[in-house]
Amino acid sequence: MRDAQQILAEANVIAVVGASRDPFKPAHTVPLQMLRHGWRIIPVNPFVDEVFGVKTVPTLADIDEPIDLVDVFRPAHDAVEVVRQAVAIKAPAVWLQSGIVSAEARRIAEEAGIDYVEDRCLAVERAVGSLSKLT
Repeated sequence: MRDAQQILAEANVIAVVGASRDPFKPAHTVPLQMLRHGWRIIPVNPFVDEVFGVKTVPTLADIDEPIDLVDVFRPAHDAVEVVRQAVAIKAPAVWLQSGIVSAEARRIAEEAGIDYVEDRCLAVERAVGSLSKLT
């Protein structure tokens, strides 16, 4: 299995489940930072039409292209279903943001053979690794 740095370095397209329009929430600021550093972000939120100028999709199943990483900004009890959906769309990796931990979600990911990170922040890992998709 790849570690957090490898997953992020090898990802280009990130689906962000729970992306928020609220500029004060990490579910907005973290994906926006990733976008500014060159990752392609697909916000997944059934309640809004767009986040940071990008059209949202209601569910992971509504994404009509391959994605490299599913980033989760949902409570731990919702993460289990999100990981099931990630497995269903054949996402190669799932990342639960800081403060989100789920033994059940981890089990589902591991059984499906996909990379799994929990309780870590994409933006922090990006900064620590000095990662960028900008040329």
